[in-house]
Amino acid sequence: MTVLVEEQAGVEAGFPDRQFEERGARIASRAEVFESAAVVVQVRTLGANPNAGRADLPLLRPGQFLVGFSEPLSAPQDCAELAARGVGLFAMELIPRITRAQSMDALSSMANLAGYRAAVLGALTLPKMFPMMMTAAGTIAPAKVFVLGAGVAGLQAIATSKRLGGVVSAYDVRPAVKEQVESVGAKFVTLDVETANSEDKGGYAKAMDAAFYARQRELLTGVLREQDVVITTAAVPGQRAPILITAEMAKAMASGSVIVDIAAERGGNCELTRPGETIIHNGVTIMGPVNLASALPRDASQLYAQNVSAFLKLIAPKGELVLNHEDPIVRDTLVTHEGRIVNGRVLELVEKTGEKAANQ
Repeated sequence: MTVLVEEQAGVEAGFPDRQFEERGARIASRAEVFESAAVVVQVRTLGANPNAGRADLPLLRPGQFLVGFSEPLSAPQDCAELAARGVGLFAMELIPRITRAQSMDALSSMANLAGYRAAVLGALTLPKMFPMMMTAAGTIAPAKVFVLGAGVAGLQAIATSKRLGGVVSAYDVRPAVKEQVESVGAKFVTLDVETANSEDKGGYAKAMDAAFYARQRELLTGVLREQDVVITTAAVPGQRAPILITAEMAKAMASGSVIVDIAAERGGNCELTRPGETIIHNGVTIMGPVNLASALPRDASQLYAQNVSAFLKLIAPKGELVLNHEDPIVRDTLVTHEGRIVNGRVLELVEKTGEKAANQ
C-alpha cells in the first residue's frame, strides 16, 4: 500500500515533509493526491469546510472515497453533491459511541482538546487568579467556574479548571452524568426541570421544547450570578446549539466575569455570542472561539491520526477497501456510496430540504 501526503500538509502542526518520508510516505502535490489515491483523508471535507471542500470537487472522481469531518447532519446537500459525483464519504463525526469504536472517535478527541483550551482561555481572560492564594497581604479567594454541559468537552473543561485551582460546578440536562461530573472534581448542580427524555441512544443530549429551555434559563440565572467563569458546551448533533444564557442572564453576571462559549460554531449557547469574536457586554466578556482544537495543532494532529488509522484498519484491513455493511461502524459512518446517499438520517434531511425548496 502506498501512502501519499500532500506537500507541506503538516508544517503548521510541526511535522515537516521529511518526517513523513522517514516513515515510508511519499510527498505529492494536492492534485496528485486526488488523482492517485483510492481513499483521501482530510480533517474537514466538503460540508465542514465549504470553501476548500468545494474547490476540491473537480479533483474528485467516481469510486473514490473521502474520510473526514463533513457535517452531514448540518450540510446534507453537500453530501448529495458528493453522491452525484459517485464519491464515497465516511463522516468521522458519525462514529458510533460503542466500545469497539472508541479508538476511532475523533469527535471525542477534538472535544477533549476544546474543553482544555476553553478552560485555559477562561483563566487567561479572567481579571483574577483561578487558585486560592494565601499571602502576607491577605488571602485571594479562588475563582468560581461553572460548566454548562458535561459531555467530553465539558468534563475536560471541569478537570482542567479544577487543576488550575478553580472551585468548579457543572450542570447537564442528562442527570445520568452526575457521577462523571463528581468524579472529575466538580459539584453537580440540580435544577427542578423534567429530564426523563433528555438523552438519545448514542448518549448525546437531545433537543428539548421551548418550555423546557425557558424554565431552565429561569433557574440558571441565580447560579450564573455567583460565577467568575462560565464555560458552555451544550450541542445537539445537526442542530443549532440551544440558547442557555440570554442577554438578560449575561447582564446579571458580575462585571469582569467571563463566558467561554464552545458551542459558538453552532450559533452559541449564549444569545450574545458572535462566532469567532470576543465582545464585552455590560462588563462581561463573552468569547465565541471556533475550531478550538486547531489552537493545539500538534496534539490535534496526533490524536486525529490515531483515530483515522484505527478506522482505516477496519475498512481496509489488508490495504484494500473491504466494506462490511453489517458492521455498525461502517453502517453509521458511510454517508454516500455508489452514487447514492446510504445513511438514513442524512437521506431524510436531503429529502426534507428538497421538499422545502420545491414549496417555496
